[in-house]
Amino acid sequence: MAFSTQDNDEVLSEINVTPLVDVMLVLLVVFIVTAPLLTNSIPINLPKTEAVAPVENKEPLVVSIDAGGQWFVNKDAIAPELLQGNLEAAKRGNPDLRVQLQADDGANYGQVAKAMASIEKAGITKLAVITAR
Repeated sequence: MAFSTQDNDEVLSEINVTPLVDVMLVLLVVFIVTAPLLTNSIPINLPKTEAVAPVENKEPLVVSIDAGGQWFVNKDAIAPELLQGNLEAAKRGNPDLRVQLQADDGANYGQVAKAMASIEKAGITKLAVITAR
């Protein structure tokens, strides 16, 4: 320890951040502990009503391409050049048509790109590309 014999009446202008860090860490711990408790829903007993018909959920149309390059629409084999016409007919029957595209890992990327182009040309805007986890 070094002691100075001079009188130094200068004001110490440094900020001690240790208490600030302590307070911030306590607030962080409080937030981490309380955040999961806020996500719980309030238990409510809903009133009973007469049965109504559920909204009809139409299944999406599934376009598949296997490793051999064969194309399928809902498990029915189809020629690649007929896909667009088939999708256009399905869209006329259901304007809100959803399509799921699934291709085998070994499928040619060019085939997948052609399928996506045919789906777009058919005017379908809701496309999901299905992959494995």
